[in-house]
Amino acid sequence: MPMKGSGAAELDVIDRWDAGVGWLAYPAETMQRASHAVAVDGDVWVLDPLDADGVDELLEEFGDVAGVVCCLDRHKRDCAAIANRHDVPVFLPEWMTGVADAFDAPTRRFGRSLADTGFRSIRIRNSTVPPWQEVGLYAPPGDDPEEDPVAGTLYVPEAVGTCSYFRTDQERLGVHPMLRLFPPRAALEGLRPERILVGHGEGVMEDAHRELRAALERSRSETPSLYLKTLKSAVLG
Repeated sequence: MPMKGSGAAELDVIDRWDAGVGWLAYPAETMQRASHAVAVDGDVWVLDPLDADGVDELLEEFGDVAGVVCCLDRHKRDCAAIANRHDVPVFLPEWMTGVADAFDAPTRRFGRSLADTGFRSIRIRNSTVPPWQEVGLYAPPGDDPEEDPVAGTLYVPEAVGTCSYFRTDQERLGVHPMLRLFPPRAALEGLRPERILVGHGEGVMEDAHRELRAALERSRSETPSLYLKTLKSAVLG
């Protein structure tokens, strides 16, 4: 199984709920790069997407595309291609540097919230060594899920994930291998999401806040197990 797929993409739908959907463009790759779209009042916001045949039809089920959002400096992916196709900008956090010129598409900045979506932005990481600028999006839980179906949604592009190299066999959600010893507690601890969408792997659609708390609490203690699992996988194939 390749670490990162290439060539013709194959649309594999994941994480579907009333107000959104996700997909894998290369389901067989180890990285399990996941793309997502969330709908707010008929406007669709596309998060860190990879393109594939059928993506536009999938988005049409939820409304008209209002913007494409790049939430990690390394997740340029196919943001520009999808934004240009739908004649919308690529949205970037106002503090993220060195990325705007990388997109062959108009860009727009956002601050503490993503337009009027109800998602607030969370600065998860902003470091130069290693280079890593990451923003999460969080819509706090509401009183009426039917009235506000995006409420309770947390999107984390990189700091946590569910693909195999993020987690041990005992974990459902794991902290990124490079952040294991210093997990992003300040950014994520205390959040109570009902669903967690991630940039690598399928989302956590049940007991999400418990799984997030467990991932942060176990991050350091499970580090040797994760590294041993990774070493065995590399040696044994």
